[in-house]
Amino acid sequence: MALDPDRLLPIEPNARGVAKRLFASVESLPILSPHGHTEPSWYASNERFPDPASLFVIPDHYIFRMLYSRGVPLESLGVPRTDGGPVETDGRAIWRCLAENFHLFRGTPSRLWFEHSLSNVFGMEERLSPANADALYDRIAERLTGDDMRPRALYERFNIEAIATTDSALDDLSHHRAIRDSGWRGRILPTYRPDAVVDPDRPGFADALAKLFALTGEPETFAGYLKAHRARRAFFKAEGATATDHGHPSALTADLGQTDASVLFDKVRAGTSSPTENELFRGQMLTEMARMSRDDGLVMQIHPGSRRNHNRNVFERFGFDKGADIPGPTDYVEALRPLLAAVGNDPTVTVILFTLDETSYGRELAPLAGHYPALRLGPPWWFFDSPEGMRRFREAVTETAGFYNTVGFNDDTRAFLSIPARHDMARRVDCAFLARLVCDGRLDEDEAHDLAHDLAYRLAKEAYRL
Repeated sequence: MALDPDRLLPIEPNARGVAKRLFASVESLPILSPHGHTEPSWYASNERFPDPASLFVIPDHYIFRMLYSRGVPLESLGVPRTDGGPVETDGRAIWRCLAENFHLFRGTPSRLWFEHSLSNVFGMEERLSPANADALYDRIAERLTGDDMRPRALYERFNIEAIATTDSALDDLSHHRAIRDSGWRGRILPTYRPDAVVDPDRPGFADALAKLFALTGEPETFAGYLKAHRARRAFFKAEGATATDHGHPSALTADLGQTDASVLFDKVRAGTSSPTENELFRGQMLTEMARMSRDDGLVMQIHPGSRRNHNRNVFERFGFDKGADIPGPTDYVEALRPLLAAVGNDPTVTVILFTLDETSYGRELAPLAGHYPALRLGPPWWFFDSPEGMRRFREAVTETAGFYNTVGFNDDTRAFLSIPARHDMARRVDCAFLARLVCDGRLDEDEAHDLAHDLAYRLAKEAYRL
């Protein structure tokens, strides 16, 4: 299973030579992870990871999603149930299940990330199989007892410069304060994620809204609601946040007058709004959040297009983020028009757009980002943070938006060990793309070296104001 040192680089000899030189110049750059889902509690407590299954399987929906698709119950993989029902707690049994089904990951980015972690973190060159499952489990478990495998040590070993978590608007950020107060020099940043108090269709919305008003002491009016968000954003910014994040079913935005917006808010708060009005309210709040970003400087990320919790049975037993989210077609040109009319021409605002609808890259997103000063394109996300997805992204958007209206790479992962693996993949794919441009006579190699550094490091640092 020894990793091919030239993996993902072009097969043509000339292009491969250029790509190898480019990659050598960026391979060891620090990692900036400005959007992710690792737990701040890991870095605050700095406790050891308990076993290989807790590290590789239970938190990684890329892994258990594939296994579930082949009939493996999530309970047998240790995925916690929201109803308190029984799940497998034996890490070895979970690991054996992965080993028995590891062939399912052939050709997937999950296998690349997994084997990168086995090789680079644990020094193992054997491919996981039923025959060696117990031996590999024991070797990994033994390594996990060392202090060099605690979260903070791994952060430093991976050469991470900064990593952002994703935090509810209602979070007290106590773990982030504990990290800061500990004196550790790692940079773990919160990100303001207000979905729970913006999306009327989200379970628990009414309770979350009540907590928002209680936290801020603002009156339960639309004006008070906006002030409450401003207060929470200021709190997050004081704790180190540089960005907000918004996961909406669509990219719809709206810009109602204050009277109409207040009437809509009252219906939403009372629970009497229709699905169409709920969508309108989410759209109104995207525009309001963009205005707030203009005022407070927080970078705005919009992640639309996921049809979340498509599998009702899984959602009812296991809750959110359990692999049952499915991409859907997404409109951007008309949907974003109100937001762009409000802030799109302001170069001091940064709105980063992501998509799960690849058909929109060349038709909508690249032309929009290639015109509006406030817009940037986020990297391939979720289903498309793969070698082929990354190549398609560069091919589709570069001719219209260029490189500098994109923001480099972010890993968007809950699986801590996959962070360096994902950045390694992105750097290789970008270097391969740049090498082909050099060999096509479209770039000089010195320009490609500049771009390789920008895509691997500088663009993310600049866009996310790190």
